[in-house]
Amino acid sequence: MAQPKYLTGDIAAINEFLDRFDVFLLDCDGVIWSGDHVFEGVVETLELLRSRGKKTVFVTNNSTKSREEYLKKFTGLGIPTNTEEIFGSAYSSAIYISRILKQEAPRNKVFVLGEAGIENELRSENIPFVGGTDPSFRRDITPEDWTGIADGSLLDPDVGCVLAGLDLHINYLKLSHALQYLRRGAVFLATNVDSTFPMNHNFFPGAGSISFPLAYMTGQQPLALGKPSQAMMDAIEGKFQLDRARTCMVGDRLNTDIKFGIEGKLGGTLAVLTGVNKQADWEAADAVAVPAFYVDKLSDIGAVAHDSMQRS
Repeated sequence: MAQPKYLTGDIAAINEFLDRFDVFLLDCDGVIWSGDHVFEGVVETLELLRSRGKKTVFVTNNSTKSREEYLKKFTGLGIPTNTEEIFGSAYSSAIYISRILKQEAPRNKVFVLGEAGIENELRSENIPFVGGTDPSFRRDITPEDWTGIADGSLLDPDVGCVLAGLDLHINYLKLSHALQYLRRGAVFLATNVDSTFPMNHNFFPGAGSISFPLAYMTGQQPLALGKPSQAMMDAIEGKFQLDRARTCMVGDRLNTDIKFGIEGKLGGTLAVLTGVNKQADWEAADAVAVPAFYVDKLSDIGAVAHDSMQRS
């Protein structure tokens, strides 16, 4: 398998790389920022891409925020963008449920394992839901719960889908409800199945840690609607009318970002080393995916701007 081309410090190669693409799909965690720390040179690099007429789309698996909430984060961190440039797994899930799954009322409610970002995107598509941030689910299970969940009296008969995202308040009560809905035939979806996500220069449990217990209990794998799911790629292509051959996926994870771009038959993939995976990961014999290009950090592809300024 061909190894990726290293671009950092190679101005000619970077210019050639930039000329190959019209659209850049950019992961956020581990590429643009880690937590609330924006990586050095990111803003200037985004400005460079846009000045060259490139379309930038922020494609994130993090489902805890809606597009509007992400816009607030971008703005607060000094990164110019708009909601049309943001495509998250919560939004992708809402689009799938409303426009593809199309469950008929009354059994069209979604039981949510997740945060407000999922709820806000479901509302944007007029999808009814229960669970999520409802305070009545953020507590210990009681003897009455055991009885009511077992006999179904505490379950909502209109739930036809379980959607699992990153839930910062996951507990036994929520998992018990979700399990029973799945046992009663609810469709099993996940915003994404990331094992971890980078935060504050470290790693924390990802959305996959929420859906995995249910998959283990039921023997059923959820349909994941974040990277590397091609359902998400199809939705992005439909929304932006992009030419896949002229599109590059930029990310830090091989099993989500890079695999997403490769399986989506994009023109290229660019790995950055500021997040989860490192060079040794794709050089391993059992590498899940190998990028076409890599840089130490995203701002390295902005070096052409600095080089031009020094020459002028």
